[in-house]
Amino acid sequence: MKVPYLLYRMLLIATVAIMLSACASQGETRSEPHPDDPWEGFNRGVWSFNRGLDKAIMRPAAQAYHYVTPNFLEQGISNVVDNFRYPTTIVNLLLQGKFKEFGISIGRLLLNTTFGLGGLVDVATIEGVPKYEEDFGQTFASWGWKESPYLMLPFFGPSTIRDGIGLVPELYSDGISTTLRESDAFWPLPVSLVSDRTNLLKRDEDIDNAADDYLLVRDAWLQNRRYKISDGNNELPDYEFFLEEGDAPVDDSN
Repeated sequence: MKVPYLLYRMLLIATVAIMLSACASQGETRSEPHPDDPWEGFNRGVWSFNRGLDKAIMRPAAQAYHYVTPNFLEQGISNVVDNFRYPTTIVNLLLQGKFKEFGISIGRLLLNTTFGLGGLVDVATIEGVPKYEEDFGQTFASWGWKESPYLMLPFFGPSTIRDGIGLVPELYSDGISTTLRESDAFWPLPVSLVSDRTNLLKRDEDIDNAADDYLLVRDAWLQNRRYKISDGNNELPDYEFFLEEGDAPVDDSN
């Protein structure tokens, strides 16, 4: 019962902090909201909360982990985390009717889990097996839910209404969530969180130096999301543009 109680307290604290930050951020938003971001005041409040939490806990933990962990082991742990999560991609490839990719991905998971020692070594990539990235938000988009307002989630970060709802079924396809739910092992959660944050350390300087870090993250994330949903038919995010201008042109394709 300790974990649910702790999560309840964390969510309660987060809600109060976000409400206060959102009120403080209302004066910073533009009179005309961005078409993709109608709740910018609230989202900025959540972003401020997440940034504060990141600077106090997650970034120092990731920096310490990166400093003490050999590169080969750090990469191996990242590979294991990816392998745990890969069933989500497999399920969504099937739901999207991508049967060829579905079969390839099952082979990839089996190869890395067996010969790759649980995913520690990415044997599949070494052997030239393609790696796909699919989730329930992308599946909902392929089913017709193309447009969805931007939503900054507490703890989880950038998202949309569509993609946020997609996190719910992911609890039943993601190997890390399944391990937490069906066993007493709690270690996969902090390991995956620190590994994910370590992989983002290279972006810290860009975000810290941005004229408006909220806009940088929002616009880059939205464009990258469109790229994934379109299976690469849209252009990749122009990060240099975001760093120089602080905002991006409106793309009506989402």
